Amino acid sequence: MTQNIAHRQHPIGSGFTASSTADEVLVGLDLSGTNIVVTGGHAGIGFETTRALSRAGASVTVGSRDPERAAAALIGIERVEIGSLDLLDTASIDAFAGRYAGSGRPLHVLINNAGLPAPPNLVRDARGYEAQFATNHLGHFQLTLALLPALRAAHGSRVVNVTSGAHRFSDVLWDDPTFRATAYSPGLAYAQSKTANILFTVELDRRYAPAGIRAYAAHPGVVVGTGLNSASGEETLRAEGLIDENGKPVIDPEHGKKTPQQGASTIVFAATSPLLTEIGGVYLKDNDISPLDDEPRPMSALEPPSEVISHAIDPQSAQRLWELSERLLSSPLGSN
Repeated sequence: MTQNIAHRQHPIGSGFTASSTADEVLVGLDLSGTNIVVTGGHAGIGFETTRALSRAGASVTVGSRDPERAAAALIGIERVEIGSLDLLDTASIDAFAGRYAGSGRPLHVLINNAGLPAPPNLVRDARGYEAQFATNHLGHFQLTLALLPALRAAHGSRVVNVTSGAHRFSDVLWDDPTFRATAYSPGLAYAQSKTANILFTVELDRRYAPAGIRAYAAHPGVVVGTGLNSASGEETLRAEGLIDENGKPVIDPEHGKKTPQQGASTIVFAATSPLLTEIGGVYLKDNDISPLDDEPRPMSALEPPSEVISHAIDPQSAQRLWELSERLLSSPLGSN
C-alpha cells in the first residue's frame, strides 16, 4: 500500500460526532437543483437519507426492486421519484440507468446504499454468482459505470458506497469470490462484499477524480431494524448487544449503535460536506474520515470494531478488484 493512500485515512475534525443526525449534518446547506440517486432509498437508513436530502432541497431518485412498496413508504416526501431497480438483474440495472440518462439531467450524487440481508444458505443469481457479492458490489459497480456520463455532466459529483465495519473480517476471496469451492458462510460473504465496496471506492476515485467525480465509502454504524440485521433472531441480536432484554434497540452511538437518523448521517456527510471537496477515496465513520487501524480486534458486543483496515484501501487490490469486476460482468459463465 502506498503511503499516500494510508495518509488520507485520518480524521479532519468535521465538528460532527457519532451522535449527529442527517438533519444536523445538513444544517445550512441548500441542495436546491441537486440531483441524487439513492438505491434502496425507501427503507431503513436509505429512507432517512432520502428524507433528509429532500428536506434540504435535493431532488432524489430512489431505485427499488419494489416500486409500489417504495412509493407507499415515501408518501409526503417532496421531489422524490422512484425507478424499478433490481441489482441482481443486469438488464434492470441498464434499464434504470438508461431511463435516468434519457431524462437529460446531470447526476450530482449517486448513493449506492441498497444491500442484501445475509441469507443463511448460499443463494446465487442467474449468472451463478453469490448473491451478496453480486448485489452489494457487482450490481452497484455496473450501475455506477452506466451512470458515469450523468456524473460527468454534473461537473463535480460524488459516489457514496455504503459499507460496514464488517470489512475488517475478510479481504476479497480472490481465488473464489463467488463461493464455487469455498464453504459458504453468511458472515464471510457479507464481509467480503463490504471490503469490495471500499476497494471500489479507492479505484473509482483514482480513475475519475480528474473528471470531477469523487468517491467515498461510508460506514453508517449498526442500526437495529434495518433490512440487513432484522433477519437475525432476537437471541442473536441480544448476544451482539444490539437489543436489550425487552427486545428494544440499544442506542449507544459512541459505541457504534445508532438510530436510523444517526446512521444516515455519515452517508449524507459523504454526499454533501464541503469539507470533503478536495478529498476522495476514503472510508468514513461517525461523520469524519476514519483512522487506519490494523490492530486485530474480534467482534465485540460492547463496541463492534469499525475503523478501516489496510486490506480494504490497498491500491493494488483496488485495481485488481476493478479488473475482476469487469471480467465477471462481461463473462457471466467465465472463471473467477
